[in-house]
Amino acid sequence: MIISENDSVWAANEFISYFKRFDTIEDYIRVTKEAAVNARGKSIVSLKDEFFNEDVHPEDMDFEVRFVGERFQQSVPQAYYHELLTATSSAVIEKNIPGRELRWIVYEKNSMKIVGFIRFGSPTINSKPRNEWLGQPANLSIFNRHACMGFAIVPSQPFGYNYLGGKLLALMCVSHFAREHLNKVFDKKIGWFETTSLYGSTTSASQYDGLKPFIRFKGLTDSKFLPLLHDTAFHILHNRFTLINNNTPVTPSYVSSKKMKRQTKMIAWTKKSLIEHGQLDKLEEFNEVIKKAFTLTQRKRAYTSDYGYGNVREVLLGKQDKLIRGQNWDKFYLDNIISWWKRKAGKRYEKLKQEGRFRDKVELWTEDDNIQIIR
Repeated sequence: MIISENDSVWAANEFISYFKRFDTIEDYIRVTKEAAVNARGKSIVSLKDEFFNEDVHPEDMDFEVRFVGERFQQSVPQAYYHELLTATSSAVIEKNIPGRELRWIVYEKNSMKIVGFIRFGSPTINSKPRNEWLGQPANLSIFNRHACMGFAIVPSQPFGYNYLGGKLLALMCVSHFAREHLNKVFDKKIGWFETTSLYGSTTSASQYDGLKPFIRFKGLTDSKFLPLLHDTAFHILHNRFTLINNNTPVTPSYVSSKKMKRQTKMIAWTKKSLIEHGQLDKLEEFNEVIKKAFTLTQRKRAYTSDYGYGNVREVLLGKQDKLIRGQNWDKFYLDNIISWWKRKAGKRYEKLKQEGRFRDKVELWTEDDNIQIIR
């Protein structure tokens, strides 16, 4: 579609002014998160008392999982989960996500304060590290029967910093406790877990490192996509394009990845129209900014777990039908996993106390400024 010269120059300037602000993925995460928080509004009543900030040795902690959603007994409401996770996570949290999912809030039992959040869902359709490990693209009819993914594994702060909280939550994801509940909720026979680091190659470390034999690094994903405009910036552009397009959205509302596809089409229409109207200087500026914006999305570090099974690869390839317990099976029971974490977290706690770096301030995006994103 060719849009008018004025509209094409206006659209190019909107994209340019949005993306030229960002030099790193951390810049982008901070701006989009702050925009989402401001759109929602800062907390009127402080939420900080909900979160763990005690000075307790890990050996003296116990944990409780509370499920989110009305179908579970003694569950917490979805709105409560979303409000607190939005306040905690650096990522922008979406409310309505298609497909099956299982969400947890994890509490320290003695204080009954929150230490983190977890959301499981169906795995992504394609993954370069997965394909390389299998030696071929996965047969999705088999793969989806046995696999799940961790999409939000978010410790509250300062629990994450003081106690390796991200590692605890990741380990809980691959416990037999998690697997058994996923089997019930997803009606599957889970034997494979995948997740990716939030920050990609921004940092060489991840909360998922150092967790063998429970979780292993599998390689880097491919990353060739433009970061999404945050809601306000997106709607300013899409509302204008909808008007131009005879009051019709640029893609149907029922398509998957709707926002990404609409953004891609708006960029394509803008480029084509700038060429048509001879706006070559503006086209060059537009292309340079978009090209730089593509570099913000980095290859993510991919991590996996086999839940202690010994033949997951063979089952996923269709060479065997039944998952068989491996030599590490017993290590994946939740009590054993937490005991393993306590030894690691205890060393971290003692070191921070000795060096005077132990933190006691709860950090929330809805109440604080200048939060440290990459720790």
